[in-house]
Amino acid sequence: MKWEIEYFKEALRDLKRLDPYNRKMILKAIDKVAERPLPPPDGIGNPLGNHTGSRLSGYYKIKLKNLGYRVVYQLITEGRIMKIVVISVRDDEAVYKEAERRLYGLALK
Repeated sequence: MKWEIEYFKEALRDLKRLDPYNRKMILKAIDKVAERPLPPPDGIGNPLGNHTGSRLSGYYKIKLKNLGYRVVYQLITEGRIMKIVVISVRDDEAVYKEAERRLYGLALK
């Protein structure tokens, strides 16, 4: 059963800034992962650790290597909600710092 997809307000802005081709491909990837967003063996989600000193353990990512983008999301098991936190270029430090800022209201360092 597919999980419901929700977006942080900022993630919707990220999506709107993309060119139509990249937007379509990213939405397609999000939709595919929403069918099985948990990590293996039950799903295809990629868990995040604590990258570059950020506190993102327990969150997940979608890597779109060919496009050069990364999507960070959280899972809310009550209600089966997959909440998109950030959609950004695949620059590890920047995308994870932005995700942390959005989640915890921190200023960028």
